[in-house]
Amino acid sequence: MEKRINRVMLPQLSPSVASHFHLGSRLLRGLVHGLCLLLLLSSLTACGGSQPPRALLNEALSLQIQLTQTAISKSLNLPPMSVVPNVSRVRVEEQEDLKLGEQSGLRVSGRFDWQLPGDRVQVDSPFEVYLQRGERGESWRLARPNGPDQNQQSWLLYPLGQGNA
Repeated sequence: MEKRINRVMLPQLSPSVASHFHLGSRLLRGLVHGLCLLLLLSSLTACGGSQPPRALLNEALSLQIQLTQTAISKSLNLPPMSVVPNVSRVRVEEQEDLKLGEQSGLRVSGRFDWQLPGDRVQVDSPFEVYLQRGERGESWRLARPNGPDQNQQSWLLYPLGQGNA
């Protein structure tokens, strides 16, 4: 039994079209390589040593809500609320290194969802938190400004991740 293979001949490209095609594919290949490099670098900086773990960021946001509730209750002469909010769907939009007093810190901002236990309403809110990394890099603290002095700002520090450290 004899097998026949049919070969299809494609038309020959003119030299000018072929050189444009070759140049275009080289440009496209270079663009793809550049994008891959950019993605690699951005993932490395996103996973860098200054990024707090997501669970720690959730804890910092929950603590910040509790501290704000306590301050409002105190200013209105109401008993303090002992409700721990449920924080979910944290979306970090911006992160920058900065100095918090003599220590280095981190300002993280974005949006998150939160809900009080027993409440059916879930709130989507913007956030901005200041975090300070421990001296040995093993712990984190929530930092809150203490007073209006922008030139010599002092910070109140609240330990985070006590069960996770």
